[in-house]
This record gives sequence, structure tokens and C-alpha cells, in this order.
Amino acid sequence: MDKDGQKTYRHQYVIGDLQGCFGSFSRLLNLLDFDEAQDKIWLAGDIVARGENSLATLREVKRLSDVGALATVLGNHDITLIAVWRGIMPPKPRDNTLPIFKAHDCDDLLNWLRKQPLLLYPDDKTVLTHAGIPPNWSIDEAAGYAKELQIALGSDLNSLDKLLPKLYSKKAERWANDLSGAKRLRHIANYLTRMRLCDANGTLEFGFKEGLLDEMPKGFRPWFLWEVPRQRRILFGHWAALQAKVASRTIRSLDGGCVWGGRLVAYRLGDEKLFWVDGNAQI
Repeated sequence: MDKDGQKTYRHQYVIGDLQGCFGSFSRLLNLLDFDEAQDKIWLAGDIVARGENSLATLREVKRLSDVGALATVLGNHDITLIAVWRGIMPPKPRDNTLPIFKAHDCDDLLNWLRKQPLLLYPDDKTVLTHAGIPPNWSIDEAAGYAKELQIALGSDLNSLDKLLPKLYSKKAERWANDLSGAKRLRHIANYLTRMRLCDANGTLEFGFKEGLLDEMPKGFRPWFLWEVPRQRRILFGHWAALQAKVASRTIRSLDGGCVWGGRLVAYRLGDEKLFWVDGNAQI
């Protein structure tokens, strides 16, 4: 414990999108010599989806969380998993998540998952969300908005079932402070879990998934290239085409595209060293 009574760790690591790649996750933990009694993992979301074993991945993530060795934010695939569980949408054909819904502990896993946060502070120098933080929000504002959505997703099941169908939109949308209800929560979810490109006003563009050297829609740029002074470095996953190679004083990408045959990447807080294992293409 430190002087404020907080647990101190030997090492803390922020890991990019797992996407159900249980084998790669296990190999990465072995590479790190991870000790759940001394170390802590922070996950950038998208625990599940297209990897070889989403059920085992979700179980292990919850187990590590239950013993205080892991914390995670929600990603867009995690929210989709919750929506499928609640019967709001059918499973996506390419998602390898059906074993979760057949498992004896499905409800325990999904009730735990839906109560996880969308923004975390791994240390006093960083902030973690799945997709990032838009230029039109301060970090403090983002934390407040993330809490609003966390509370809504963790509310009673009747309220959850009414909210989930309204969280999805393919239209470019712009934030306004006076938004309310489900529309406000949809905007929050889009920024924190789906964002890649936006314009100078924070309007999102959902179609682009390529890399920084590819042609982008006119007027849109990666959210992190709209320069905004930040007191913390933003850690994020979600954008596999960046290959966890984009970093500056204010941002660090962590999705190495493991599920696509790339890498599963861990970023060690403190010395900022990267560790990785190669993934196997699952799709």
C-alpha cells in the first residue's frame, strides 16, 4: 500500500483489443510473467467477438477482475454482445460468440460485463477509453459522460432493453450539450466506442476503417489529429489498422489487430515499454 492506502503494483499493463483471442492473451500473460497478486492489467475493451474463444476470454477477464488484478472499459463489440444477449439484435455472422449464450454462467458474465466503465484512469498520467476522446470534449467532461452511459447500461433490465435499440446509428452525428435521453447516450457510446474520424466540430464519420496513409473523406481527420491540449495521455484501442504504432505525447494506440493476424500488445505503465505476441488470423 502507498501512503494513501492504495495498493501498489509491481507492474501495470494496458492491453489492446482481445477480440476473444484467448490463446494470444494467455501467451502474452506468460510473456509478461504476469502475477495476479502483484501486477494489474487494464484492458482497452472489445474483450470478445471474432477470436477463437470468446467464452474462455470473457471468463478469464471476469475472474481476474474479481480478484482485483484487472480492470476494463467497454468496447463496441462488448456492447453488441450485451444487445445480442438481450435479444435486441441477432448475432453477427462473423462473431464467434454463440458459446457464451449457451454457457451455464452466461447471465453472470453478461450482468458483470454491462456494469463495466467506459473510461478509466490507469495512473495519474493517462486515461483509457476504447476509441478515444473527441476534440470537443475535455477529459473531465468525457469522464462524466462515460459515467452516464455506465449507469444506464447497468440499470434494471427493462430500462436496458429500452435503451439498447437506440444506441445504434449509421448517421454522422455531432455532439450538443443539450442532448438528452437515449440520443445523448447514443452519442456518448459512439464517441467512446466507435470513433475514428471526426471533423473540427466533432461530427463523426463511421465508414472509414483504413490507415493514416489512406484517403479520408473530405473535412474529416483522425480524432487525435485535431490538436487539443491534454493533461493526460489518452490510451485507446479499436482502430486495428493503426497496428498499435501511433503514439505521441498525448495519445497511444494499442489495438495491434491480433484477431486479424497482427499482434496483441501490452503497454507497461511507468517505463512505457511495449510487449507483444503474434496473433493468428481468425477470420
